[in-house]
This record gives sequence, C-alpha cells and structure tokens, in this order.
Amino acid sequence: MDKCSPHARRRSALLTWQHIASLPPTLPVVYCGGFNTQKESTTGRFLLGRSREHGVVGDMRDAWPSARVRKNVSLIHTYHGYKGDKHGAREFLKLMFRALCLCWDRQTQDLHIDWVLYRGRSLIPVSSEVVNDHIDDIYPSSHYPVFAEFMLPRSVRLLEPPSVQSEEP
Repeated sequence: MDKCSPHARRRSALLTWQHIASLPPTLPVVYCGGFNTQKESTTGRFLLGRSREHGVVGDMRDAWPSARVRKNVSLIHTYHGYKGDKHGAREFLKLMFRALCLCWDRQTQDLHIDWVLYRGRSLIPVSSEVVNDHIDDIYPSSHYPVFAEFMLPRSVRLLEPPSVQSEEP
C-alpha cells in the first residue's frame, strides 16, 4: 500500500476489503503484502475488525500472533531500510524503548508493517516467520518479508474441479 498517504492506505484497504467481502464467506482468503502501516493504525484496525471505514468492518486475522510457531520474534520491525539489524545508537535506543513498551501492551506485540492476513475458519496458521536472509550484508528489500504456512483441512473442497487435460494421440 502507499507508503506516504494514510488516506490512500485506508482507501486501498476499503477497496480490497470490498472485493474480499464479495467472495463466498466459506472461501478461505489470504491477503498479504507491504501494508506500510502498523496494525494499530486506522487501516490495520479496520482490516482486523476493530474499527469502521464507511460503515464497513473487516474481519481478517493476522497470521503472526495466531501461528503455533513463530520464527525471528525478536525482529519486531519488518522495515529495516536495507540495514538489517545494524542500526545506529539512536535507532537502537528507540527500538529498545519500543520493545519495553510492548512488554506492557500485549495488543501490539510487533511493529510489523508487512503482514499475512487471513479469513476463513478452515485456515489454521501453523507457522510464521520474519525472513531476514541476506548475502554479505546485502538485503533483497528494505522490508523483511513475512512468511506464513497454513493448514487446510481435507474437508475444504475446491469450488471448481480441476480441468482435465485431454491426451493427444
């Protein structure tokens, strides 16, 4: 989503949510990417069903706190500006202060701006990871990607049967 404009992020979230809401309610949905805002923002609160936007409330869930296994939990920020965990003293102190604040505020156990959201009772987040891979201190992105693995019960069937390819003689 737009990194500069909170209004654009709210509008993007609303438009995306309208599409998700038009899908059958039993259809599992995964919505992920760089949201460029924290989950306690207006956009995050809307998507997670904790606030209204134009009379609509989202009902997505965040895979990160819901996953049975989480990897790299110490990476409370997913934006790192190509620096990885090598921040200056000022950034380190800000990070430590926020980490201490998070100890008291269990609603915001992370400051991720990249999320994996999901909808549907049939999706069960098994694991989630903030991926911090790099080669020689060179990172492929200014954000750490967030990875989630879901379990989907066998009882969930495809809406359309897979197409059968005919064999040519």
